[in-house]
Amino acid sequence: MKLILNDDFSAEKIANSGQCFRWDKITETVWRIISGERCVYLKQTGEQELELHGKAEDLDYWKNYFDLQTDYQSIRKKIHKARDPFLYAAAEHQKGIRILRQELWEMLITFIISQNRNIPAIKKSVELLSETCGNKHTDIRGVEYYGFPYPEAIAALGEEDLKACKLGYRSTYIQKAAAAVCDGSLNLEALKGEEEESAREQLLHLTGVGNKVANCISLFGLHHVNAFPIDVWIRRILEEYYPGGYPYELYTPYNGIYQQYMFAYYRYLHAEQRKQKE
Repeated sequence: MKLILNDDFSAEKIANSGQCFRWDKITETVWRIISGERCVYLKQTGEQELELHGKAEDLDYWKNYFDLQTDYQSIRKKIHKARDPFLYAAAEHQKGIRILRQELWEMLITFIISQNRNIPAIKKSVELLSETCGNKHTDIRGVEYYGFPYPEAIAALGEEDLKACKLGYRSTYIQKAAAAVCDGSLNLEALKGEEEESAREQLLHLTGVGNKVANCISLFGLHHVNAFPIDVWIRRILEEYYPGGYPYELYTPYNGIYQQYMFAYYRYLHAEQRKQKE
């Protein structure tokens, strides 16, 4: 399945943007992506040309997953170079990042897992959890994989099973989140219809979910693209480049997209600085 785009798209930059934990790089141009129960191989053959290798009936799902209906070029061009040189440089350097439309339940659990951890550790725990109680499938290349576990499957796990997934203190948070979904105290389908502020308030009632995680779930699970998660990297950016205050109102309703550009760009700058010191 070949897709020709007229917009920004970089599989490499999306994969490294900190929003997805089940992308595995197979070759320089091919990624194996698992979302929920589905799996696809994505090959980027040019800046605006993609090939998807998966089940034909899943094509619309993946088009939506990659948020192909949104014009990121026009969103990026709203940034004024002279007024905000850092954000402008970040968006130009990191163009190709898109906010994926991922499964809400999966984002709820993976961002609880993400607390105080690096990306390799998050990915490892997500895979262990999926292998422990997810459904086994075979992809289009004949390779086995595990879908992301359903709430009932996680809620049924014992403490030792969860600890074996390298979750640490997060095990309790994950178990309580799964129980909340199972007993209906957190209605994920209803949450999808809520406005950003209301959805965030409901998420904050979950044990172990603070502002940063709630905003991540809002941005990456509910596609509230104005949500603005603040982690250690964004906090440093705000202190260094916006000492007088970040112009949140100016960038509404796309603050979440701009946050991703800044997050990825700032990490890139720091990586380059480390290389120069070595």
